[in-house]
Amino acid sequence: MEDNKTEYDSLRCKLQKWESAGVRLYLDGAPTSSEYIEKNCVNENALYMPDYVTDHEGNIKEIRYDRISNK
Repeated sequence: MEDNKTEYDSLRCKLQKWESAGVRLYLDGAPTSSEYIEKNCVNENALYMPDYVTDHEGNIKEIRYDRISNK
């Protein structure tokens, strides 16, 4: 349980840093916040994969979390 808390805290910190730097965050295609991702993505019994979208210079401009389904 402690490992999961540390992992969640680490993710929260990273997402907040990206958000503060102006990186836009999305969850299943909808604009969102680091707080919303933490509450709805991390705490679910589902898998989400982050997709890092870059600009023409290679700088991260968006992080898109999309639910992975086992179809």
